[in-house]
Amino acid sequence: MGTLFDEAAAAEARTVVRLDRPFDIAPRAGTRWTVPELAALVRATAARLAHAGVRPGDRVAVVKDNHWDYDLLACAVVRLGAVPAQLSARLDPADLVTLLHRLRPAALVTTSAVLARCRDAAGIAPLLITVDTAVPGAAHLAALDATGPATPVRRPVDEPLIVHHTSGTTGVPKLVVHSTRTLVHKLARFEAVRYPGIGLRRDDVLCNASAYGHGRTFCWTAVVMAMAPAGIVVLTGDDPDTADPLLRGCPPTVVEALPATYVRLRPLTTRLDNPFRRVRQYISTYDAVHPPALRAYLTASHHAHPVWMQGWGQTETGPLTFRFHTRRSALAPDAASTARRLGRPVPGRTRLRVVDPDTLRPVPRGRPGLLLVRTAALALGYVGEQERWDAKRVGDWWSTGDVGVHHRDGSVSILDREADTLPGLSCLRTEDLLEHLIPQALECVIIGAPDGDPLPVVVTADGRLAPDAWQRAVEDLPALPRPTVLAWDEVPRTGTGKVRRAALAERLTGAAVTGTGRWT
Repeated sequence: MGTLFDEAAAAEARTVVRLDRPFDIAPRAGTRWTVPELAALVRATAARLAHAGVRPGDRVAVVKDNHWDYDLLACAVVRLGAVPAQLSARLDPADLVTLLHRLRPAALVTTSAVLARCRDAAGIAPLLITVDTAVPGAAHLAALDATGPATPVRRPVDEPLIVHHTSGTTGVPKLVVHSTRTLVHKLARFEAVRYPGIGLRRDDVLCNASAYGHGRTFCWTAVVMAMAPAGIVVLTGDDPDTADPLLRGCPPTVVEALPATYVRLRPLTTRLDNPFRRVRQYISTYDAVHPPALRAYLTASHHAHPVWMQGWGQTETGPLTFRFHTRRSALAPDAASTARRLGRPVPGRTRLRVVDPDTLRPVPRGRPGLLLVRTAALALGYVGEQERWDAKRVGDWWSTGDVGVHHRDGSVSILDREADTLPGLSCLRTEDLLEHLIPQALECVIIGAPDGDPLPVVVTADGRLAPDAWQRAVEDLPALPRPTVLAWDEVPRTGTGKVRRAALAERLTGAAVTGTGRWT
C-alpha cells in the first residue's frame, strides 16, 4: 500500500479524481487530481512524516476531518514501514482518549480543532503533527521538508499493516489490526476482479461518499487504484445541496455510500436533473439500507437494469455475505419484511454457523441464534484487548455478535445485535416495517427500556410526527408505545452514521444495554 499510487501511475492509469473540497493535507492544490499527482502527494507526505521523526515500526494515529486523504496519509505512513491507525474525529472525546491510550502511538497526526475539543489527546503521543494550522508544541505538516528521502520499507505480509476501529454502536469502539495478507491479499484482491455485470469497468465513474477513517475505504482505495476507472468522485459530507452540483457535473455510473448518506442524499433522486440517472450499480456496506431508500435510488436510475449490491460484514472480517436488489425486488410487496435478508456467504471464502448463544451448540436451519463465521480474512486481534478478542473465538470460528437466522436456501437474516436484543421482537425488522409505513420517517429505531419494553424512536426532517401517522403505521403491528420523535442531528451517531444505540438508550431511559453484551 505504500507504493500503491506509484504503481498505478506507472501503469498509466488515466483516472481523474474530483473532490467536493480540497484535501486537508493539500488545501491549496484544488479539487481535481490525476493519479501521478496523487502519487507525488503520497511521496511528499511520507517525506514530511519522516522529517518529523516517524520511523519503521511506529504506530501513527490519524484523527482529522472526514476526507479521502485519510487513506493517502495511511499510505504515506505504510511507505515508511510504520503502522497507521485511523481514528474518526467524530469519536466522543472520552472514547478517543481511551483508544489513544490503548494504541500508545509514537505520533499523532491531527488538527487544531480536534486538539481544542479533546485536550487530553495532545500529551499521549511523543510526536504531535497538525495538518491544518500550526499549534504550539506540534509540528505543522506543511512546514516539514517534502523533498527528503522516503524509501519504501516493506514489512512482512503477516505483520500489522493498519489499525481501524469498529463503529462503536454498543459502546467504546475496538481497535482492529489487519495485515497485508488479510486486508490486501484476501479482501482487496478478491474485489479487484472485473466480474461480469458487477465488476468495475474502465469507463465507470465511481462516486464514494463514505467515512474515510474506517476500514472499508482503505480496502476500496487499493481496489480502485488497481481497477483504474475513468473517474472518481469523492464526497466528504451528506448535504444534498453541496453534493448536487458535483454529481450533476460528473454523473456517476457506480455509487458507494454509507447507508446514512443514502438517506440524506435521497432528495436528489426526485429532482428533474437527478444525478443518479446513469447509475448501473449501487453499493452499500456497514448497515442495511431500508426499502424506501432502495426504491428511490433504483427508480432514479435510467439504466435498463440497475442493481444494488448490499454487503454484510465487520471490520474484523471484511464482507461475509452479499445480496443483490433490483427494481423488481425493491418494489415487491414483501420488500420491507425481507430487507434483513443479507444474502448468502461468499462462496469458497466464508463459512457460517448459527449456535445457541448460551450453549454454543448448533441450531437447525431456520431458527435464530448467534452467528459464527470462518474466514481467512479474519484480523489479527484487538489492540489492548487481547482477552476480549480471545473471548470471541469459538474454536476455529469467530462470533459476529449478531443474532440471526441461516435459512434453508442458504441465505442469512440479521435480527439484532446480541447486545440490543429484546424478548420476542426483532428490533431491526420492526424498524424496516415502520420506515415502510411512515413515509416522512428518515429513520426508525427500536431500543430497550429498563422495564424490558421496546421504546420506538422516529427520526424526521423537522423532529415532528403527526399522531395519526403513527397510529396508522402500528395498527397491525405488535403493541408499541408512542414514539420519541427526534430530528436527524439529535440522534447520537458513529463516524459511519450508525445510531449509537447504547448512547441513545442511556439518554432516553438511563440504561444502555438490553442483551448480555458478552459477544460485543
